[in-house]
Amino acid sequence: MSNHYGKLYVVATPIGNLADISFRAIETLKQVDLIAAEDTRHVKLLLQHYGINNKVLSFHQHNEEKVAESLLEKLRSGVSVALVSDAGTPLLSDPGMPLVRKVKDAGLAVVPIPGACALIAALSAAGLPVTQFSFEGFLPRTSSARKDFFTEKLTSQTTWVFYESCHRILAALKDMVAILPPDRQVVIARELTKLHETIVKTNLANAVELVAQDENMRKGEFVVIVEGAAKVTKKDDALSPEQISILAVLMRECSIKTAVELAVKITGARKKLLYQAALDLEKQD
Repeated sequence: MSNHYGKLYVVATPIGNLADISFRAIETLKQVDLIAAEDTRHVKLLLQHYGINNKVLSFHQHNEEKVAESLLEKLRSGVSVALVSDAGTPLLSDPGMPLVRKVKDAGLAVVPIPGACALIAALSAAGLPVTQFSFEGFLPRTSSARKDFFTEKLTSQTTWVFYESCHRILAALKDMVAILPPDRQVVIARELTKLHETIVKTNLANAVELVAQDENMRKGEFVVIVEGAAKVTKKDDALSPEQISILAVLMRECSIKTAVELAVKITGARKKLLYQAALDLEKQD
């Protein structure tokens, strides 16, 4: 690759506390020719704090396809560009993917400048298994779509994580407890690194109650971490809470016979046990 091409620097910025930025990130923002920012007003507060006066270009989800082409041409002409989001590491539920893809496909350099990330910060303080985990981004906006998503995640045995807004956190938790067992462990992390940082580990039922009763727990930006389902051994002669939950979800949409047949395929549990559980669930209703 020719040395006259510019480089694209993907720069992590603080998620709250302005001190959570690396020396390398500050030096990069000072030295590049142009900073592409999700919200120019927001990033200028950070730049002013560190005495950085570089040119800033607006680059957000509504214009990123168009602006990405322009930035690629600038890189080809030797201009160096730093990509930043409003907070944390770009591309993690933030704009930037079209630009990074185009730059990589063009054979130009993309340089990561690591730093703050709400996902990793929350996982590090959660107290749940993190050797394996899945990041799900932001949840769907409608209740039915969220419930479908939670049904898909019901039997996942690894920790999973999602972001949620203050406007939907309570509704999301209520939809979750309608599908997942109420004793499933969750961690709610809000306003990470900020003045009112809160990290709560509890079971799902208590989490719903806590957020419903405490107005402060419905403010800010949220990372929610969910414990994976317990492993079920085939020798076990009892159904797990996850298997019963799956059966209950299916019974809302199908006849008992169909729900049991589908539950056998999904969970691998014995048909006799599932059929008896279905009868018990029908009595409860």
